[in-house]
Amino acid sequence: MVTNTISPPGLIVGNYCHDLLLRDNTIFAQSLGGAASFVSVILDSLSLPFHLVSKVGPDFAYNTNHPPIVVPTSQTTLFHAHFFSSPIQPPGHNDRVLKRIGSCEPIRANDIPSGTRFKFGMAVGVGGEILPETLEKMLDICDVVFVDIQALIRTFDPEEGGRVKLVTLKESGFYHLLPRIGFLKCSSDEAVLLDLEEVRKWCCVVVTQGKEGCEVWWEDDVVKVAPFDAVEVDPTGAGDCFLGGFVSGIVEGLDVGDAALLGNFFGSLAVAQVGPPNLHLTMFQMVKDEMHKRKMQDFPYLERRDDWQGFRKPSDQDQFYASLVVSATNAIVKCQIQESEWNLLSSPKSMEQNNVRTSLSLNSVHDESIPIVDSKP
Repeated sequence: MVTNTISPPGLIVGNYCHDLLLRDNTIFAQSLGGAASFVSVILDSLSLPFHLVSKVGPDFAYNTNHPPIVVPTSQTTLFHAHFFSSPIQPPGHNDRVLKRIGSCEPIRANDIPSGTRFKFGMAVGVGGEILPETLEKMLDICDVVFVDIQALIRTFDPEEGGRVKLVTLKESGFYHLLPRIGFLKCSSDEAVLLDLEEVRKWCCVVVTQGKEGCEVWWEDDVVKVAPFDAVEVDPTGAGDCFLGGFVSGIVEGLDVGDAALLGNFFGSLAVAQVGPPNLHLTMFQMVKDEMHKRKMQDFPYLERRDDWQGFRKPSDQDQFYASLVVSATNAIVKCQIQESEWNLLSSPKSMEQNNVRTSLSLNSVHDESIPIVDSKP
């Protein structure tokens, strides 16, 4: 008996990692890391099926919904993120030093499924694990590929304990593949290593700008997309969650501007906790409902980009922006109401006290505006 299986529409490529966070050289948190872990949470929660290719060593410490390839002779990629109480860089730069302490083996072209076609692919390496031939294989089997620039331009200085440094895109070994990439995501710090005026001729470039939101560059225009305020706990993964939200929006038929706003929304939520976000299902359902209302067209095949209506200035986004804020707010309220029910609060005085606590929590979300930092292992 032959069973026909349907391939998932998406392909995500990038290694899981172990992240260790240190402040003034003292460990204060550790978590699952790697862009693939953050992106997976967003796509799973928005019900977008995908196949994940990720490698780890036998020391991998986490259970995930999408199991990685375990390489018996390798170790799981390990990053140390060093934060400092006193500024070590000029204002406007991230006060963090990121080091790759150890790495798993790279993801090779033959690790990518053969004989399968995907509607979209995401190259989201963080530790140098994606090789040019690996990306080329993705471009061959995916209708459109979204690339995080960190997968292409990161280097690791052994003389400084594996400190992460960046090279220009032209020096990366990936530049010749640029005309085949659909979307390239980078931070404002990484953007200086691109020739944006040249790169925008070949693909759409999304530049995240932390507390300033993001910009979307394509051949003949630039669109500025508004940010969301956030209470920052850990900036790790903000850019990854942005990319997960952005890709989800594009795949679900939003125009580029709306997809970028959705990316800003998920990026802001990511900084509120350590590790991949644990977010309320009610919020995701509300977000999916709003995405459906804003849907412009079926997911496009970007072989003829000039014909795709998604590359246009977005319509009025105020309503979409407000609906996303309401989604997050309602999820907080519902979560706290459920907590009240679980605690079996029965007296009017106890319920009144709980309502006050709910109000204070909501105010803290909107009043404490802390910059979103788009930097992460």
